[in-house]
Amino acid sequence: MQRDVISLSDHATYLANKIAFLLDALLGSVSIQQNDIIKIFSIAAVVFMPPTLVASIYGMNFHSGMIELDWAYGYPWALFLMVMAAIIPLMIFKWKKWL
Repeated sequence: MQRDVISLSDHATYLANKIAFLLDALLGSVSIQQNDIIKIFSIAAVVFMPPTLVASIYGMNFHSGMIELDWAYGYPWALFLMVMAAIIPLMIFKWKKWL
């Protein structure tokens, strides 16, 4: 009976180790998936931050020191800056193969 208890104890230890290994593998897989999601959110933040800055500066409605507000093409120029500020980081991320 003592041999059976020792055998069952060894088998229980084996199963516990196997479960721990599977749990570690699953946690590693979940961590990799979370890193991919966070990477997408980080890229979206970097892409949308510069256009938001340009839009907030041009949306302040004051003329002192901002010559481009009196230009005929001042508004299209601001839109162009916003689009370029979003496209350039995307191009850099694709060039570095982060996307």
